[in-house]
Amino acid sequence: MSDNLYAVIRNHMADPARPFIETRDGSICTYGDVDARSAQFAQALVDLGVEPGDRVAAQVDKTMEAILLYLGCLRAGAVYLPLNTGYTPAEIEYFLGDAEPRVAVCRPQVAEQFRAIAATVGVPEVETLSADGGGSILDKATAASTSFGIVERTEDDLAAILYTSGTTGRSKGAMLTHGNLRSNAETLAEVWRFSADDVLLHALPIFHTHGLFVATNVTLLSGGSMLFLPGFELDAVLDLLPRATAMMGVPTFYTRLLGTPAFARDLVSHMRLFVSGSAPLSPETHKAFEARTGHAILERYGMTETNMNSSNPYDGARLAGTVGFPLPGVEIRITHPETGKALPQGDVGMIEIRGPNVFKGYWRMPEKTAAEFRDDGFFISGDLGRFDKRGYLSIVGRDKDLIISGGYNVYPAEVEAALDALDGVSESAVVGLPHRDFGEGVTAIVVATDTSAVSEDVVRSSLVEVLAKYKVPKRVICVDSLPRNAMGKIQKKALRETYADTYS
Repeated sequence: MSDNLYAVIRNHMADPARPFIETRDGSICTYGDVDARSAQFAQALVDLGVEPGDRVAAQVDKTMEAILLYLGCLRAGAVYLPLNTGYTPAEIEYFLGDAEPRVAVCRPQVAEQFRAIAATVGVPEVETLSADGGGSILDKATAASTSFGIVERTEDDLAAILYTSGTTGRSKGAMLTHGNLRSNAETLAEVWRFSADDVLLHALPIFHTHGLFVATNVTLLSGGSMLFLPGFELDAVLDLLPRATAMMGVPTFYTRLLGTPAFARDLVSHMRLFVSGSAPLSPETHKAFEARTGHAILERYGMTETNMNSSNPYDGARLAGTVGFPLPGVEIRITHPETGKALPQGDVGMIEIRGPNVFKGYWRMPEKTAAEFRDDGFFISGDLGRFDKRGYLSIVGRDKDLIISGGYNVYPAEVEAALDALDGVSESAVVGLPHRDFGEGVTAIVVATDTSAVSEDVVRSSLVEVLAKYKVPKRVICVDSLPRNAMGKIQKKALRETYADTYS
């Protein structure tokens, strides 16, 4: 059998009449539809000139057609490049210029903007896909044959590129192979006990690992079904929970559910599993959720470059504040951040990971790739953690000051560069502060040359033009100076401590 991930998916497909996706309006895509329509999307892409290894970029709304586009890319041997719908034109220009896709698919309302960008960076084809499932790429797919086969791919061939923020402001394209995605989805389906009887409530976005590769691929490889929401809508989630057996979410989902009295034990008494990831789940939320529902949320640890690395057990204690044990086939070790020397159990150090889930490297950045891997193949995650006496892993901090807000990665250097470019801003420091709803709130501490020209509203409205919404600081605090050590380095730890209660 081919190592193409779609061939693996097809091998696991359930009864063709079984629903795979059901949307809020009641539209259903069966497994038979998946096979026929993904063939049409693959054919449409090939007709547009896509060859094996070519990139296909997509900044589109969450629809069943978007999932079929992803599967069509796999089937055609193309490399899928999902882009956050919040990215600005300036960010899109960078991604398209860096990845050089053969085809870019966007929402109809920004098609002219996309075409102008595409002409600038040399993308040959721009197609559209709308929130209601229409668009030019769908028209081409609908007219295409359903007889397209599956292009041969090896485990080492690229299946997707996901961009992750860079500490210097330049985003890096993490190259994920068919083998990476297959191994992780098969492992998760097994350890989380997914089967064809499962119905997953899917309210996550589909432009990053959690919603696309974890939720969708695990469901496909277990032959289950998904109740597909365009996003987290509290009333819709409450309405659909009685029909679901599992839900994957970010901490924000669970805090919002706990915030309404309608979320009661009886509503979820039939549920099998709640999974949380993409940002730290507070012990308080973990305990409150279990007290309210009788369910212990299963927290796991993953990242763009590795998919999932560890998980609290399906059977056994799910400990608040931990991310469980390394997944089968995945090795995790704790090392000294500077020397790389392995540390004893209980010590805090750098988390390093090795396994079939670990990405191939950064797109067109061989020096950066080499710097992030040890000679023995371990990937240096940038996260700090420790193993306790029972073998549970805890994430205790992040190197390079990465902020995770609402499940999205935000690197301060990128936001600081945008802040420092504003008139009236002398210098800035960006930190993540505890936020009940988002886990961490992106917060800017700025020194102004002209305080009359720099206000929170002015700064935030200016940044909306150049940064995705989730990167824009939720608060902007003006100060006379920033704390520094003897070497002149800004002390972000001191800022986090000083402003820790900003969102309380």
